[in-house]
Amino acid sequence: MNTKVGLSTLDMTIVAIWIIGMMLIGIIVSYKSKKDTAQDYFLASKSIPWWVVGGSLIASNISAEQFIGMSGSGYAVGFAIAAYELMAAITLIVVAKFLLPIYIDKGIYTMPQFLEQRFNKSVKTGLAIFWVALYLFVNISSVLYLGALALENIVGISLVWAIIGLGIYAATFSITGGLKAVVWT
Repeated sequence: MNTKVGLSTLDMTIVAIWIIGMMLIGIIVSYKSKKDTAQDYFLASKSIPWWVVGGSLIASNISAEQFIGMSGSGYAVGFAIAAYELMAAITLIVVAKFLLPIYIDKGIYTMPQFLEQRFNKSVKTGLAIFWVALYLFVNISSVLYLGALALENIVGISLVWAIIGLGIYAATFSITGGLKAVVWT
């Protein structure tokens, strides 16, 4: 069964402009933002407006896996499956209101920092390795695959090149620009 969907020239132009625009914003923010300390890199020097942070949190929960996975799950079992997203919004508000001020006051910017302070360095290292591996092999791989699958079907790019392109695209400003570049894009 052929499931390829074609885009018109206008559609392709709009998508290309959007992709280039996001890349330019990411690169500009990467070069303009200072990244001398952990606070600069992970908290963007505490210089991002609240509405940008909120928008970024919502956008972070909406990815290729959400569009494809939630659509399929909603079809299979009903839209009650999306209730966990509503609970995530409530949880984010509770964390932001009650826990985040404590972490910021104590200078804790990452989960490994908290684990080292609460337990010890071996717990920090062990869980950091576990979470990085889990994130790489489950989350990032599925997001790259699903995004590439959409590109393959819509644009006609080969799956492998789409995965490589998406990875390079996201890594270019994510790694170099820290949180500030990620939040603004």
